[in-house]
Amino acid sequence: MSFAEKLQSIIILFAVLLGLLLGQIPLFQIYAEHFIVPFLIIMLFGVFLQIPLKDITKSFKNIKFTGSSIAINFLWTPIFAWALGAIFLHKTPDIWLGFIMLMVTPCTDWYLIFTGIAKGNVALATAILPLNLILQLLLLPVYLLVLGGSLVNINVITLVTGILLVLILPFAGAIVLRYSVIKLKGEEWFENKLLSRISFNQIIFLSLAIVSMFASQGEVLMKNPTIMLKLLLPTVIFFIVNFFIGQIAGRLLKLSYEDTVAFNFTTLARNSPIALAIAVASFPEAPLIALALVIGPLMELPILATISQVLLAMGKPKAARDRQN
Repeated sequence: MSFAEKLQSIIILFAVLLGLLLGQIPLFQIYAEHFIVPFLIIMLFGVFLQIPLKDITKSFKNIKFTGSSIAINFLWTPIFAWALGAIFLHKTPDIWLGFIMLMVTPCTDWYLIFTGIAKGNVALATAILPLNLILQLLLLPVYLLVLGGSLVNINVITLVTGILLVLILPFAGAIVLRYSVIKLKGEEWFENKLLSRISFNQIIFLSLAIVSMFASQGEVLMKNPTIMLKLLLPTVIFFIVNFFIGQIAGRLLKLSYEDTVAFNFTTLARNSPIALAIAVASFPEAPLIALALVIGPLMELPILATISQVLLAMGKPKAARDRQN
């Protein structure tokens, strides 16, 4: 884990505070919104560049792991997220939709970090990454229309345009660049020279997008100071329930401790940058949706860090028994 990755929650919080501060300057407040989408596109381009789509077949080598993970991520989680929103966020439909968007997008990066911290099977967790990415890109518009259509007014043309701009174009560009560079320079040069710098740049551009967002929409947050409190309880419940579901599934599937850890984090960690990009591009008149997607990770990352330590503590007795046997 790099130094920047260790401090990601703090970096995001600092970006929020800096954005609020710069938003007090009229010039920044007026023009900041024009930089949000470009920064997110650059950040997502870096995310997509790291995904080895050629390895997607590896996820099917462990059918019970992959099938169960997909069932939780793409069938159970959307329904559960909608239900939590119906209970806790029904009075604030924009925040409810932001919560749903956060929870229906499985993580494609930092879940590997927490899997490693908890001594889980990182290779197995990595194998399912390309499949998770493809499925969420295909299904996120469906979730928005089916689950979010009754919450806010969704302009289908704006939604499709936003998806094309912030997802499809950088995704296609990243694929072209990845295979072009590998063909010209070789995979070793691509991995060691190019990708080694990508992770830090992702955090930079995500932070710049957050600064721009809060500089332009800080007034909205000031008028809704309880947004974090509204999100706290459903977020905590989501992670606790899904943690126990992952543990139960691991036992039913007879997974090892390492594989169960990988299973837990592939079904727990969320992919807020992709959802955030869609929210900014598709719902420009509903900033609370995007703000919910920025605030969510401020709670998610400490929760995942805590879960990694809980898993480590749970794994010690098993490791002792294995040594005795």
